Amino acid sequence: MDIATNETKADAGHGISFGEAFRVWLRVALLSFGGPAGQIAVMHRILVEEKNWISESRFLHALNYCMLLPGPEAQQLATYIGWLLHRTAGGIMAGGLFILPGIISIMGLSYIYAAYGKVG
Repeated sequence: MDIATNETKADAGHGISFGEAFRVWLRVALLSFGGPAGQIAVMHRILVEEKNWISESRFLHALNYCMLLPGPEAQQLATYIGWLLHRTAGGIMAGGLFILPGIISIMGLSYIYAAYGKVG
């Protein structure tokens, strides 16, 4: 199957609003806290199986490419799929939302440590 000819909602004229994409990426972010295998599995389930926004072969092709790059492949995959749907704004939104739960958790734990770390 040729990757370039796959017809999915990610192709031009997909009809996926930016607001709907925002809600779905927020859902992906909230459900995929942890390691990359779990994060990628959640993305696959929601984006490929439930929403059909990207084809199976295109998802796997993008994942293989992201695994060759240095850095977190789940983050890169989210950014790429966001870019695929809504270009630069979509990539920034998907990539930002993907890391948001981790940032909030670390900031919260840092605050608790700074406020109560010297108790004892």
